[in-house]
Amino acid sequence: MTLVRREPLADQAAEVLLERIRSGEWPLGAKLPGETTLAPQLGVGRSTVREAIRQLAGRGILATRQGAGVFVVALDAPEDWTRTVARADVRTVIEARIAIEVEAAALAADRRTTTELRTLKKALRERETHRAGIEEHVDTDIAFHRGVVIAAHNPILLDLFDSFTPRNRQAMIEMLRARGTFGDDADHATHERLYDAIARRDRTTAATITRDHLTSLTTKLIR
Repeated sequence: MTLVRREPLADQAAEVLLERIRSGEWPLGAKLPGETTLAPQLGVGRSTVREAIRQLAGRGILATRQGAGVFVVALDAPEDWTRTVARADVRTVIEARIAIEVEAAALAADRRTTTELRTLKKALRERETHRAGIEEHVDTDIAFHRGVVIAAHNPILLDLFDSFTPRNRQAMIEMLRARGTFGDDADHATHERLYDAIARRDRTTAATITRDHLTSLTTKLIR
């Protein structure tokens, strides 16, 4: 039996419980023993067990059901999102953008307001005037695409977009430096066509333009 010996006790107890879940001692859907059983097994008090369970519940591993007990609802804790994004390569970042921005473009065509359309137009002009420096170009490009996601009126898509914007920015800068060229007229025309599709509420064209544009970036990676 593994005992908890080091501080902080609740953190250590949570890790011991997680290891026992990972080992299969308590399968998915299983009910954990009560605090009076777990406390002596772990060598800690009942309050420490409660805190350990609270931690694992916060990580999505356990769930407390009123009047029924504590149950296993996941077999492992997902890796921290920030670390996952930070390690992603350029292709992975672009694939994630496709997953988010294609649907966002379609929703934006359906839901955009007049004010959001004006803001998007302003972002498009800013993008056009910042095509000489890589960092300025990437920043104004991201601002335009974020405007599209805002117009989708889906807070989850916006949170996802914002959560990997730092890695996306770094990846785009790396890719453009490697290519040596960026911000040409054809590329900007694509963004103008996306704006026009959203403006006329053409969700199919908006989604298609976005998918084709981002897919072309992955194609250029292997040239």
